[in-house]
Amino acid sequence: MTMSAAPVGPQRYQERYPATLKAAGQARRDMTLALETWGLTELADLARQVVTELMANALEHTDSATVGASITRTGARSARIVVTDSCRTRPTTGAPSPDDEHGRGLLVVDALAHAWGSEPVHGGKRVWAELRADSEQ
Repeated sequence: MTMSAAPVGPQRYQERYPATLKAAGQARRDMTLALETWGLTELADLARQVVTELMANALEHTDSATVGASITRTGARSARIVVTDSCRTRPTTGAPSPDDEHGRGLLVVDALAHAWGSEPVHGGKRVWAELRADSEQ
């Protein structure tokens, strides 16, 4: 008799964080550790910046008690970050003036991520960003 391993699905890490100022830092550390564990250290800087901006948006623009964050390995050199909150209002990129101190978060995500978007889910929304190493297009 021949046996083979059952597929286990993609590598994934997820966590819910209390909606406090510490949440973004905790998510950054967790995402970095997951990427290092998977051998994807080349995505760590991008992931830290993207999850910081997505978490900041969720914390600033919603009244969620908790915010979810996950990272899933989607390829040999790619990953997807998802941040969830309890607000169904979808985020939009702003058009800040040069003097504005806020309003650039999603512009940063747009510049760093291969793709990003949002979608309603039961109880709120998810905002996602696809990250790819330079050579994986």
